[in-house]
Parts: sequence; C-alpha cells; structure tokens
Amino acid sequence: MLATVGLWLLARPYGSTRWKLACVSALVSAGLALGVNQVISHLWERARPFTEHPALTHVLSARTADPSFPSDHASAAFAIAFAVLAFSRRGGGLFLLAATVVGLSRIALGVHYPSDVLAGAFVGYLAATLVTTLGRPWVMRIVVVLSRFTDPLLRPLWRWWRRLLPASRL
Repeated sequence: MLATVGLWLLARPYGSTRWKLACVSALVSAGLALGVNQVISHLWERARPFTEHPALTHVLSARTADPSFPSDHASAAFAIAFAVLAFSRRGGGLFLLAATVVGLSRIALGVHYPSDVLAGAFVGYLAATLVTTLGRPWVMRIVVVLSRFTDPLLRPLWRWWRRLLPASRL
C-alpha cells in the first residue's frame, strides 16, 4: 500500500493525473476486494493449511484463526496491481510481479492453499476492473479534491528536486 501512495508522489503537482488516478484506483480497488473477501469468507469458510495439515506444514508467521479462502493479502495486492496496470503497463507489470511474490509467499508460509491465492487474485482483478471502468468518474472526483490539498504542499518539494537533478533527467 505504501508503494501505491508513492504513485501519488510521482505525479507532478498541477500536472498529469495518471499516477494520481492509478493511486486512488488502486487503493479503492484494494478496499473493495477486501470487502468482497469478507462476504465470501462468511459464505465459504475454509480452515487454513496449518490447521488442516499440522504435520505437513511448518508455519513461519503468526497463526490466525480467520478463514483461509480467499487470501486477503493476495486480493489486495492483485487489486492494486491490476488497477495500476490500467494506467501503466510498466508500472502495472512491476506491481503484478510484487503481487505474485506476495501470493507465493502466503503459500510458502503455510497460511494459504494455492486456490486461496488464485481466488484472491481473481477477486482483486474483478475489483480493479470495476473501479477502473464503472468507478472512474468517482475516482476522478476524489483525485480532483485531494489534488487541491496536496498539490500546493508538493510543489515546493518538486521544485527542490528539480534543482538537484539536471533538467534532462526529469
């Protein structure tokens, strides 16, 4: 999520809104995906691998009692990645790579089955698609309102940064 907020900081104050739209879309998509996961986990409760197969799993993280299906971490990570992908192929590719690492790590840690992570990725994809298509007018309004507050604050930082780097690097 911090890397997603970093997208907002990449956007030039009073400049193109692409990174700001990506940032807000990603965060809203993650929130939507996590909300959908709550509904799904109440309808389809699945125990975690370390509870079902204690002899076969060695948990490397804290044990939790909430349902395993679908993976919240994977849902949020893939929602963010697919939302960023809607605005930038290169940036979205990097976020998809990070989301894949998150998903695989959840399996390696013994806290999710592969199907939990795949379901989470699917929920994330659906959430991002919904937000970047149907929700785009709302996201644009959020960006406009937030920009009114952040652009005046970020403009001095951008000017300072421009003085540090030659113009050819910006």
